Amino acid sequence: KWLKQHLKIKKFWGTTENAVRIQIAAAIITYCLVAIVHHDMKLERSTYEVLQILSISLTDKTHLTDLFDKTKFNYVKELDCPLIPGLFD
Repeated sequence: KWLKQHLKIKKFWGTTENAVRIQIAAAIITYCLVAIVHHDMKLERSTYEVLQILSISLTDKTHLTDLFDKTKFNYVKELDCPLIPGLFD
């Protein structure tokens, strides 16, 4: 139940048992790393919001403290403008 609620695995890329285990292990490791960053940086956001912010800025080379200071909105889904103005202009 915890896996379905917290790990956002939309589909499995492989069909073998080993492939599914590897994908679940990678998702758990990613979640743990984000939880560690969330704890160490003492962020006031939920872990889910931190995951959303990181997911929309995967290719951004901004330092994490600047990234979380730059995003001053309550819900990431309400973001109307990109984090880096002029990136895709």
